[in-house]
Amino acid sequence: MPLSKILFKPGVNKENTRYTTEGGWYECDKIRFRQGTPEKIGGWTQYASSIFLGVCRSLWNWVTLAGENLVGVGTNLYFYILNGGAFYDITPIRSTVTLTSPFTATNGSAVISVSDTAHDCVTGDTVIYSGVGIAGLGGNITAAVLTGTFQVTVVDANTYTITASATANATDASGSPGGGTVVTQYELNTGAAYQIPLTGWGAGGWGLGAWGVGSTTPTTLQLWNQQNFGQDLIYGPRGGGLYYWYASVGFAATQITITIATPGVITAPAGLSIPNGTPISFTSSGALPTGLVVGTIYYVVNSSSNTFQVAATFGGAAIDTSGSQSGTQRISPRGINLTTLGDAETPIYQNYMIVSDTSRFVIVFGTNDYSSTTLNPMLIRWSDQEDPYVWTPAITNQAGSVTLSHGSEIITAIQTRQEILVFTDTSLYSLQYLGPPFVWGTQLLGDNTSIAGPNAAALASGVVYWMGVDKFYKYDGRVQTLNCDLRRYIFQDFNVLQNQQVYASTNEGFNEVWWFYCSASSNEVDRYVIYNYVENIWYYGNMARTAWLDSGLLSYPIAATYNGKIVQHEDGVDDVETGTSVPIAANISSSEFDINDGHNLGFVWRVLPDLTFSGSSSSPTPQVTMTLYPMQNSGSGTGNPAAASVIKGSSYVITEEFTGQIYTRARGRQMIFKIASTQLGTTWQLGAPRIDIRPDGRR
Repeated sequence: MPLSKILFKPGVNKENTRYTTEGGWYECDKIRFRQGTPEKIGGWTQYASSIFLGVCRSLWNWVTLAGENLVGVGTNLYFYILNGGAFYDITPIRSTVTLTSPFTATNGSAVISVSDTAHDCVTGDTVIYSGVGIAGLGGNITAAVLTGTFQVTVVDANTYTITASATANATDASGSPGGGTVVTQYELNTGAAYQIPLTGWGAGGWGLGAWGVGSTTPTTLQLWNQQNFGQDLIYGPRGGGLYYWYASVGFAATQITITIATPGVITAPAGLSIPNGTPISFTSSGALPTGLVVGTIYYVVNSSSNTFQVAATFGGAAIDTSGSQSGTQRISPRGINLTTLGDAETPIYQNYMIVSDTSRFVIVFGTNDYSSTTLNPMLIRWSDQEDPYVWTPAITNQAGSVTLSHGSEIITAIQTRQEILVFTDTSLYSLQYLGPPFVWGTQLLGDNTSIAGPNAAALASGVVYWMGVDKFYKYDGRVQTLNCDLRRYIFQDFNVLQNQQVYASTNEGFNEVWWFYCSASSNEVDRYVIYNYVENIWYYGNMARTAWLDSGLLSYPIAATYNGKIVQHEDGVDDVETGTSVPIAANISSSEFDINDGHNLGFVWRVLPDLTFSGSSSSPTPQVTMTLYPMQNSGSGTGNPAAASVIKGSSYVITEEFTGQIYTRARGRQMIFKIASTQLGTTWQLGAPRIDIRPDGRR
């Protein structure tokens, strides 16, 4: 018999039986298609060696006027700005209170109980203490031990605990409660790492639901919304307020001079004006003046040119400084709550936020109406043009609002070339700039649609693609169902209770849209599916990524892992997330194929591989494993597989790198072809292998 070329259709199809999809591919992991043939995907390396805390659900990249390439990183615990490989915490402060003798210690324990009536904390929140009495609790738990940043564990609505760096003794216990007058600052509440849909005892956070019953409302994720406003950043948690971070102030520490005075005066570098209300903290390589504490959050007051004073609370009295100081003092800023700096109608809540490319309006989706503190999940509001601080509509500005009618809540929005698409839980709207007096107008584009979550849509080459709760869609001027060859495989193994974890983004270098999601048995992201919109094909695999960003300002796409790492993809050929290279296991296997529709058994005795190892390391010698799985019939299961290693040839002076022919023995009515690699430094692209197959009886 002559040699038979094996050329399978591009893409992976699992919508029918493995035999029905003959001539195609059926299973895969960590591969993609290029010009119709499969290849291993690119590797990933560390974008930053340091780690963030929590689970990241939001990434945003922009460049400041000073040329700093920044990445906003929102996790369920903190909000960071990543620059130069370091994470800077700019999580806003939600409240500042003064407590009197709040600390209680137990002899022999490092766990300190803290009393604060109606503290509104959840376990995992961050609290910052300053001004602790000089004696602390009188023993090992000194003022220095109690000063700084701690994570809380909630006991009840009025009490929580922290863990000190020292173990309390009998003196501390007898001096409890104590600590003097303590300035206590709480960062924004942390959120869940994944949705908690359970009901009954133990479901939800502390205090939710009736005693002995628990919560019947699912705990949602902590999702951050963020976009740059020029070189600055506007950000905030879903369901929370908006915060403004000034890039001119700096993401890192800026050296300053503190003058001893009543009150103290702080001088920043010339040309650096820090707005009133900006939260800042001090770091120091030496002593700070009496009255100021390293790590405590203060608020800028009386700002003039490059000088200012600080207060313990927003808009409070300026702090006096005394004593002496030495060394270098620096400041690190945080975001300002827009509701404290904007006008009286600045939104209190936002479920999603966009800064429009058209005239730079700040637009919030799902927010409170004017003169109301109640969240309307179908309400859209926007600020005045070029002014995130003006939200009250007037004849002199373009602030305004509109309420949608189809659906029960706005899930998300995405900016396209000529419009903003707004997704409710049942419909799709177009939001377009009209100019005064209506400013922004809406148009219903599609009804009876769905979207999996706030991050489930992506824009690629002018077309919006998104994942619904049971199928995929696209919008290219009209709403269409996107034909998916993996639809049944995905949605029959999709944990819809973790739908908010779905994350969509692009990999434009390969014409791909990626979706990450949780399989049915997992509460964490463990799967991905890819749509190649140029070749109109699908493929899938296993990978844990909680957020992904494809930005033209970066050399590679970046993604967030569960290990607190930001990694850059398509960089190299191995997994270097931890800094040590680990091989990436990649494989793809075909549907069943036969000769003469299986009328005869086939006997394969020789295979002539065709593949390239271009891009692989020279050592060790790159290789893959090709396997033929013979079957007596579709329901028989596979027989003894015939496998052989395909090693890069060293004696061929041609562009392709391949091995010579492989002798094997495989006999079956149908066969499955598989190629796999698990070797360090290896990448490959399959060509058109040939097999020597002949009829071998009918039984």
